[in-house]
Amino acid sequence: MVGFIKLPITLKAEINLVLVAVTGLGLVTRLWGIHFPKAVVFDEVYYGQFVSLYMKQVFFIDDSGPPLGHMILALGAYLGGFDGNFQWNRIGAEYSSNVPVWSLRVMPALMGALSVPLGYQLVVELGYSHLTALVASLLLLMENSLIVQARFMLLESVLVFFLLLAVFSYLKFHNASSSSTPGPSSAWAWLILCGVACAGAVGVKYTGLFTYLLLLSIAGVHTWQIIGDRRLPSVGVLGQVTGRALALVLLPVCLYLGIFYAHLTLLYRSGPHDQIMSSAFQASLEVRGRPRPILPNTRTGVGIRVEICLHFLQTGRETQLEAYAAN
Repeated sequence: MVGFIKLPITLKAEINLVLVAVTGLGLVTRLWGIHFPKAVVFDEVYYGQFVSLYMKQVFFIDDSGPPLGHMILALGAYLGGFDGNFQWNRIGAEYSSNVPVWSLRVMPALMGALSVPLGYQLVVELGYSHLTALVASLLLLMENSLIVQARFMLLESVLVFFLLLAVFSYLKFHNASSSSTPGPSSAWAWLILCGVACAGAVGVKYTGLFTYLLLLSIAGVHTWQIIGDRRLPSVGVLGQVTGRALALVLLPVCLYLGIFYAHLTLLYRSGPHDQIMSSAFQASLEVRGRPRPILPNTRTGVGIRVEICLHFLQTGRETQLEAYAAN
């Protein structure tokens, strides 16, 4: 057994120090001092209400978008030990001592920081030089609006992270494989990651659908080129088409539905938006720790009265007709 081991055992690794540097700068600019100000800023008054409902597992529906972004914010609050007890009633309200401000803002800050090296890698995969990629990453690093959005409990930095990850992952897959070679198995891992990122982008905000459709269009063109390549065997073409369809269509759809399944599973207590759901769903929610009672299906007769007034112009007399109906 020892004969199979060759000594000395060595490990070689290549580290892009420029990439490490921009990543570190991204973390510093997004994470340093995010607990200040210790007050509700802008749309934190809106998203904070949903975070509190998640902490209390109270059912709600946000008609402005899917729930994944709220769930990511709630994850940071959960890791910070937030109990959900805070009145999100106005912008500028001071956070109480039970609110972990750093934890509430850490998830958008982390994703905003990781968007900087993603931008660097994306430009490299597009075929440009590392100097050009450095300039692009510095633009992302120093963009004031991106910094501000990432330092508060907002969803824009989360959306940008998933969009950049989706485009970067597809470029990695496309560059690792070609129409003449199926590509290594690691290339398919990048395509799966692209599908996951697309589901994440659409799951945060519906505006992520535009980038998803763009990637689907690009993948459709590349797939059509593979279908028309006569050098590839039919089995290989079928595998390429099937793999792309599973990773970029079926996987994102399943993950998107899974987001709503997790949302409905976590929130099992009666909340402010019960009325828009069906009676059967309302019956599945708890009211003060007890299942909601199901009202018996009863029918009650309703009387309807219709009154019609006829006015005769020549005589000036009025005649009233009345009709009654019962259902």
